[in-house]
Amino acid sequence: MRHSDVREEGASAQADGDIPGGGAGAPGTVPGPRGGSRSARRTGGARPPRRGRRRVLRWVSSVLSLLILGTAAAGYLYYRHLNGSIQTDALNLGENKLGGSKPNAFGQTPLNILLIGSDARNDAENQALGGATDTFDGPPLADVQMLLHLSADRSNMSVVSMPRDTMLMMPKCTEPGGKVHPASKGLVQTNESIQRGGPGCTVAAWSELTKIPIDHFMMIDFKGVVRMADAIGGVPVCVEENVHSRTRDGKGSGLKLSKGTSVIQGETALQWLRTRYGFEDGTDIGRTHAQHQYMNSMAREFRKNAKLSNPVKLNSLAQAAIEAMVVDTGLNKIDKLFDLSMELKKVPPGRITMTTMPWIYSTKPGLDGRVEPKPGEAEDLFRMVREDIALDGQGSASATPGAPASPSAPAQQQPTAAPTAAATAAPPAKIAVTVRNSTGGKDGTQAKVKGRASEVAALLTGKGFTKVVADTQTGAEDTSVIRYATDAQAADAAAVATALGLPAGSVQKSDQVAGIVVFVGKDWRTGGTPTPPPPAPTKAPDSAHALNGDNDQACMPIQPGFTW
Repeated sequence: MRHSDVREEGASAQADGDIPGGGAGAPGTVPGPRGGSRSARRTGGARPPRRGRRRVLRWVSSVLSLLILGTAAAGYLYYRHLNGSIQTDALNLGENKLGGSKPNAFGQTPLNILLIGSDARNDAENQALGGATDTFDGPPLADVQMLLHLSADRSNMSVVSMPRDTMLMMPKCTEPGGKVHPASKGLVQTNESIQRGGPGCTVAAWSELTKIPIDHFMMIDFKGVVRMADAIGGVPVCVEENVHSRTRDGKGSGLKLSKGTSVIQGETALQWLRTRYGFEDGTDIGRTHAQHQYMNSMAREFRKNAKLSNPVKLNSLAQAAIEAMVVDTGLNKIDKLFDLSMELKKVPPGRITMTTMPWIYSTKPGLDGRVEPKPGEAEDLFRMVREDIALDGQGSASATPGAPASPSAPAQQQPTAAPTAAATAAPPAKIAVTVRNSTGGKDGTQAKVKGRASEVAALLTGKGFTKVVADTQTGAEDTSVIRYATDAQAADAAAVATALGLPAGSVQKSDQVAGIVVFVGKDWRTGGTPTPPPPAPTKAPDSAHALNGDNDQACMPIQPGFTW
């Protein structure tokens, strides 16, 4: 079964995913072995020792190289004057703001960055590359979404892709100018999130689903992919058979490659990243796996060849990146991007793990070909990221900060203490609380425990919360949660969490409640405290289709009917 597109691929060479000039002899396709490295040069002054010259720009080793090399690693010494050209947008337009990542017990802080690929066709260059003339100047779609997690000890990096055909409930998003996009009443395709105020709503949707604090986002468009691929000199990719992404009625990206390894750049690189018809089973999932192969390969190339030859090329690369990218306000300076690149380069390619969110086909009416997060396994993957557990199963570095990575060392997990805001809360006797019985869970496979709301209300009363009501309304929650309506209630809600022994992540702001409401979930059907969750997984589930950054043998399977 094929995934359906929001923008259907048309019957012309200008359809979604089609690139002018695709097919045999497409520009930018260079079959054969990978290119060699180039020598780096310094400008001005006496010629430094060769060893020193070689070290000038050897720092980019992460899958973010496509986005940040020009503005950060390559540009820092030369392009401080470009600071004012960096395009920024709000980080999170939702109400459930989790805040930034928190330090672990050793004072080390992980980092979570949402990478967004926009299909915006808002200028001549993007329109020429993107095709689909009926969508020119229309609202963009976030067709690529990858969450990059850099471990607290900088020993490993995890990337989680979400297929663009994933159906989610969208949170309420409020634009900086005040325009409100109400929370969705039904499932919405995830790539439409960017239309609800910008990349900040895509961040909000991820935060709502995963409960992972997102520290930054970086968004790039069609022309950015092309320019950056040209600037780095090409990326090796592999196909198991000759492939041509073109259907009889003109759909497809136009990608045409020979069996084996080719070094691609420019428009051909964009074709690769956008190809669906021709890879694996012709769905968006295969496209995601191809993107992982490309990003891993690019990371290895930068580790091997990241030496740019002259200031003119550095300037061109920096300018191309800045013109193509939008970042959050926390990354609005060249030195901030440089610092980020220095953190990312600490991870060797062998500790980079690319994954796809575990998914299932939706069985809901009208959603044929669309997918939803796979119950259990998707949450396992999100939990590993939340708790800073390496997806490759090798664990984190040893307990001593700064120590080298050790495969046998246990993963470091963030503490789940109650929010510090509880210290400024009102006295318990003055905090009004409503308790709802949600013990049946979201799947409805278990009956609610009778009287459970009254039992938990009595627990709070015993702790001094005298304004507690057991609500006749119920709910459906797998995990117990506390929701509050206004910012003024945040500290009081945190105090309720502390009293009940619930973690900080269980406290959420919501416009679906009028005050502070405790939803007693399926994890707390009996007793005075919720049932602790089972131990977290130590390795990504098989359904996440993990790809290690050192795997240079990855080769895309080809869909029957798309060979030549």
